[in-house]
Amino acid sequence: MENIRRKNKMIETYSVLIIDILGVVVAYALALFIRFNIINYEIYPKQFHLMVGAYIVVLCLLYNMFLDANRNFFTRGYYQEFYYTARYTLILVVGLVVVLYLTQQAYAFSRSVYIIFAILNTLITYAAHLLFKKSMWEIYCKSTNAAKILVVTKAAIAEEVLGNLIKYREWYYEVTAAAIYDADLKGQSINEVPIIAGQADLYETVVQMTVDEVFICLPDIAVHEIRDMVHRFEEMGLVCHYNVDLFSRDNPNTYVQKIAGYSVISFALKTMDSRRLLVKRLIDIVGSIVGLILTAVLAPFVAVAIKLDSPGPVFFSQTRVGKNGRRFKIWKFRSMYLDAEKRKKELEAHNEIKGLMFKMEDDPRITRVGKFIRRTSIDETPQFLNILVGDMSLVGTRPPTVDEFEQYNGYYRRRMSITPGLTGMWQVSGRSDIQDFEEIVKLDLEYIDNWSLGLDIKILFMTIYAVLGRRGSK
Repeated sequence: MENIRRKNKMIETYSVLIIDILGVVVAYALALFIRFNIINYEIYPKQFHLMVGAYIVVLCLLYNMFLDANRNFFTRGYYQEFYYTARYTLILVVGLVVVLYLTQQAYAFSRSVYIIFAILNTLITYAAHLLFKKSMWEIYCKSTNAAKILVVTKAAIAEEVLGNLIKYREWYYEVTAAAIYDADLKGQSINEVPIIAGQADLYETVVQMTVDEVFICLPDIAVHEIRDMVHRFEEMGLVCHYNVDLFSRDNPNTYVQKIAGYSVISFALKTMDSRRLLVKRLIDIVGSIVGLILTAVLAPFVAVAIKLDSPGPVFFSQTRVGKNGRRFKIWKFRSMYLDAEKRKKELEAHNEIKGLMFKMEDDPRITRVGKFIRRTSIDETPQFLNILVGDMSLVGTRPPTVDEFEQYNGYYRRRMSITPGLTGMWQVSGRSDIQDFEEIVKLDLEYIDNWSLGLDIKILFMTIYAVLGRRGSK
């Protein structure tokens, strides 16, 4: 059954992708026709404009693949859909401007085509999205191809269960009937779903029905009764879904899998798509290689400056805590005197952050060179090695020291459920102004709960801006 669900999700994803590609092709062709045949008739270089069209299609593909833009596509309302469509078009246009600028072709492209294309693509894509959604809801969902679901439940919870199944339904199934197990309500309807059977005539009725799947929600019914019910439905060739209502329906990251042959129901507060995590890792590898090249260029100059400023090694290493409690050595250019760790206890009264972090504006342990390389974030460039080997990521949460981690409670520990990063949400959210560790945790958890490749890219650009503007330090 999971394979069927995956197949339907793939149909949804690739259908929207094809619609978006066709939309940009039509919008771009119309934009060229309007500009060069209606507004002002001119002969234009078709080869060049075909190449620009290819750029737009590639940008459309990248947008759909990396930004997870069409997540919750079928649950978006009219206004929300228009917002996402307009945002998508704006990103395409901005991306096209950047590509043409980098390829030194910007001046050969008509400015008015940008505007006409943006308007047409927004309108065409928006209309196509709405039409596709309507067709899937109104046509496919009620067609013979859609999965027909029978709900078996109890009278006391029937209205709630049927209401939720209808409200949160997917486009590929239809709730066609219900059976009330502990009452005789045959012939009635609940939430416009007809009641077709009770306990006594359940199986005889289902044999004669058009039904593909059975959703069973029968709390407090004996296990042997449920087992017998599932077995009898399986004999009919039907797929059964048994609601294990251990926790609230609100957790979307609950799934069934096998561990050592045992069927288990797994719960997670947040799950991340493995394909996008792979892309994130590839970005980390490429970014770390570029970063290490930069570090190699800077290292001789930084090393000389550090050695002339104060005695001691060029590099500083410290044990930090990574994903789910893993220990690793973090590397930096040394920015403090050798006795910095010993002097930390003396300075704890001057800590400017409330909670489990230490920060001091005019920290006397920092050397003169250290102040410069911290202000410019040069001290952190050796961490690209940590990123390359997988201990860290370009974007994530701040890796705590061991003594900080040992004071964590369960709530704080959740910020360690992902790979820590060189930069993150709190670093680009006014990190010099944050005075409370609770606020840092809140921003880290916000990042975890809303993670996407698009958010990572946004944080990376914000980090570059923060570093160039010399706003704060880690």
